[in-house]
Amino acid sequence: MSPDAELVAAPLIVHLIHRLDVGGLENGLINLINHLPPERYRHAIVCLRDYTDYHLRIQRPGVEIISINKREGKDWGHYLRLFHTLRRLQPLLIHTRNLSGIEGQLLAAVAGVRLRVHGEHGRDMDDLYGVSRKYRWLRKLLRPLIGHFIAVSKDLEAWLIGTIGARPQHVTHICNGVDSLQFHPRLGPPAAVGPPGFLCEDAFVIGSVGRMAEVKDHLSLVQAFILLIAEHALPRDRLRLLIVGDGPCRHACQELLGQAGMEELAWLPGQRDDIPQLMRAMDVFVQPSLAEGMSNTILEAMATGLPVVATAVGGNPDLVYSGWTGTLVPARAPAMLADALNDYYRLPALAGSHGQRGRRRVLDEYSLNAMADAYLAVYDALAAPPAT
Repeated sequence: MSPDAELVAAPLIVHLIHRLDVGGLENGLINLINHLPPERYRHAIVCLRDYTDYHLRIQRPGVEIISINKREGKDWGHYLRLFHTLRRLQPLLIHTRNLSGIEGQLLAAVAGVRLRVHGEHGRDMDDLYGVSRKYRWLRKLLRPLIGHFIAVSKDLEAWLIGTIGARPQHVTHICNGVDSLQFHPRLGPPAAVGPPGFLCEDAFVIGSVGRMAEVKDHLSLVQAFILLIAEHALPRDRLRLLIVGDGPCRHACQELLGQAGMEELAWLPGQRDDIPQLMRAMDVFVQPSLAEGMSNTILEAMATGLPVVATAVGGNPDLVYSGWTGTLVPARAPAMLADALNDYYRLPALAGSHGQRGRRRVLDEYSLNAMADAYLAVYDALAAPPAT
């Protein structure tokens, strides 16, 4: 059988997500498709909303991407469009992700999709701690339709079992993986980034990467940066802030920096395609989220050899060993965040040792191949014929 024929014969997995755009969940999905054996499964991505050029990162041929074009609010017609899409595709398995996709489990069951997987990757502002009665009720109602759950952090795994009532044998904790060849420590001085004159020769760059949405709380990072200069008396001519990403909170961060007279010390370039290069210009990485599943950007920063300051929420403590590979601080605590950053500025050897240990941890535990193998094991176990 020719390779093309093998691909056509391979069973289809439909991945149902909200929207295919820049984000940790979406990055993880593309990494998964790129690293699963192409002869084992075909893939289609069904987006409840739409998709952007981010899909060009997919390296596997033949991945169909479909937009359901769900309108804001209640769009009853999107259920019918999703049902007809699933009937046309006739996948062996559907893999939904997060709250926005879980209703697709019911449509998949009605459409005759026999194998159904649901993944939890993190929470949004409207239910930071997974305690909403409405959302818990929805998950519990749909739980019998789901053949297997995947949680990207131990926190989410415990919540699925203890709060949602999933059976432990039906839940698998699978860590995200990172490309440690693309993300690697810098060799020599950092490349020039930002507007002319942004980086001086001995600049100390505090960096972050992510959607600039309220749940990511980049405002706390900006407040901490201001405190470093105003109260910790770190020199303005050395300190720099680099926040990569776009979203509704970007303007508020820029305004706060302007009010403090520090806009020239910061660069908020919006969405970028050169994240590995920009990370190699940083001296410390910050993840200030209010809630998190398992952060791809923390893993990328660790692979880059950066010490990580992160909030002690969700899956962050699984990744950052405070005092060993980085520092954990409470959420919404700019003063404590500033204290942690001050330590790394004043103790360069500490920053270097934490970054080296983080890099070693990524190489040992968070490879893309290990992640793909774990997902493949779940898919294969569900697809295996029943024992006689």
